[in-house]
Amino acid sequence: MTSLTTTAGFAPANITEAIKFSEMLSKSNMVPRAYQGKPEDILVCVQWGYEIGLAPMQALQNIAVINGKPSVYGDAAMALVLASPVCEGIEETIEGEGTPNPVAVCVAKRKGRSPVRSTFSVEDAKRAGLWGKPGPWTAYPKRMLAMRARGFAIRDAFADVLKGLITAEEAQDYPEDRKPAKVVNIPTKNPLDALAAPQEIEPDDNGQQQREDEEQQQAEEERPATAEEIKQQFEEAGIEVVDVETVQVEDSPKGNWGLYVPGKDPQWLSTKADWAKAYSELADKVALAGRASPESRIEKLKELRRVNEPTFNKLEPLEITVHSRGLNTRLQELQAKIQATSPGK
Repeated sequence: MTSLTTTAGFAPANITEAIKFSEMLSKSNMVPRAYQGKPEDILVCVQWGYEIGLAPMQALQNIAVINGKPSVYGDAAMALVLASPVCEGIEETIEGEGTPNPVAVCVAKRKGRSPVRSTFSVEDAKRAGLWGKPGPWTAYPKRMLAMRARGFAIRDAFADVLKGLITAEEAQDYPEDRKPAKVVNIPTKNPLDALAAPQEIEPDDNGQQQREDEEQQQAEEERPATAEEIKQQFEEAGIEVVDVETVQVEDSPKGNWGLYVPGKDPQWLSTKADWAKAYSELADKVALAGRASPESRIEKLKELRRVNEPTFNKLEPLEITVHSRGLNTRLQELQAKIQATSPGK
């Protein structure tokens, strides 16, 4: 009989133990309902937990699959970041309380790097269609603002710690991927069906005339009808024929990958690779905008990242990590410019 290796609690040491462990937990009422009776999901969840530093039971309590994407609850994400040796601290505040547009602010401090500051305001929530949404946004609006600011800040500063996972609170606000519409083939009626059937010819005494007429009719049927004859047949059947000009309709250029620019209509690209290239080029252009101050470019880079969140949610975790590292590199370069021009340097 296979036994489970234990350290601080149960911790499967190989794939055989992991499968047995998942099967046992799937039969328990102590695990979240979403995992009950689903050993395969438990196995994947435990593996996710292992990769980001959560014990098996912690992973089951804090990792959720929402709209087909794994995510981690905001408090667990904060715990993982604070436990990381590269973290110097997280500061969360609410600015403008009592005003029509309070702003949640999160500053993530990483050793050896400039702090990452992210904000999420009531106006941001309104633009995203979240403000007043039934559920947590109505019951706990202040906390939901804080969770959004936290999610942006810790993902930008500690992408390697979270392995590309987003917060569950944020994932719940994104719509489910729409299933492609089912195509139904509807039979169309042939207008020629309205034509009267040909009249049968009574045979003469010797049948010769009938055979000649049948041969002539067969030859006529095998000959392709001219456009004028077809038009005449339609008119005789009481069907109006209208001459129209043939128009060549081009395929829609709209793709499935949206590149969002603040204040402008999104640009739709046909492939993920095209989007990634366009996004990186746009981020470089913003970072290198010579006339704008480094502080302004930093805010524009962060805003560019925020408005493209719907597309980022369609990427794989590793791809999100790559883009996040690119953003952090650009932000660090701009912070270095600010420090180099500050008084006393």
